[in-house]
Amino acid sequence: MGSIFDILGPIMVGPSSSHTAGAVKIGLVARQLLGKQPKKAEIYLSGSFAATGEGHGTDKAIVAGLLGMKPDDMRIPDSYEVAKEAGMEFTMGKKEIRGAHPNTALMMLEADGAAPLKIQAYSVGGGRIRVSMLDDMAVNFSAEINTLIVHNVDQPGCVADVANVLSRKKINIATMQLFRDKRGGFAVMVVETDQIISEQALDWLRGMEGIKKVTFLNVSGMV
Repeated sequence: MGSIFDILGPIMVGPSSSHTAGAVKIGLVARQLLGKQPKKAEIYLSGSFAATGEGHGTDKAIVAGLLGMKPDDMRIPDSYEVAKEAGMEFTMGKKEIRGAHPNTALMMLEADGAAPLKIQAYSVGGGRIRVSMLDDMAVNFSAEINTLIVHNVDQPGCVADVANVLSRKKINIATMQLFRDKRGGFAVMVVETDQIISEQALDWLRGMEGIKKVTFLNVSGMV
C-alpha cells in the first residue's frame, strides 16, 4: 500500500517534488554519507535535471541539502548565499550520463577529516530518491531506512564477518545487497537495518580484515 505522500507529496518549498524536494534529499543523503558538511562540492546535473533544473531550483535545492536543510526549509532559494557564509565551495555543471535516470545528480564531495565521496543519485518523485552509484561502484538503495554501506575486498568471509558483528550487536538486517566490480576485486555491501548502528560497532567493522570503508546512513538523525 502506498503512502499518503504518494498522493499529496512531501511538505516542501516548491515548485516540484521531484526536481526540488527530491534534489534536497539527494544533497542531504550525500552529506550524511560523507559524515559532515562538505568543504568542496563538484556537482553535475543530468537529463531533465540539467534541462529544467534551473527553473525548478534543482541546483539550489541540492546545495541546500548539502548544507543540511530539509525540503521545507524556507532558505532553500538562498542556498548559494548560505553556502558562501558557511565556507562551502561548490561548482555546478551539466553532464550527460549514459543510461542514467533523467532526474540524476552526480557529486564529488570533500571535507576535512573525511574520505572523499563520489555519489550518483536520482529523484523518483514525491520527494523520494534512489542512490545508484557510490565511489564508482553501482548500488541501488532508497535511503529511506537505516543503511550500512561497507566497501571491502571481494574475498571469502567478509559478508559473514559483517553479519556476525551485527548479530552480536543485536542489529536486525532488513535487506542485504551485494555488489562487486569483478571476482576478487572490490565489493560493496548495502545493508538496511531496523536499528541504528553505534559508532563503536562501526569502528569495529572498520578495523576488520578486508574492510576498506564503512559509512552509515541514520535516517532519524540527518546531520
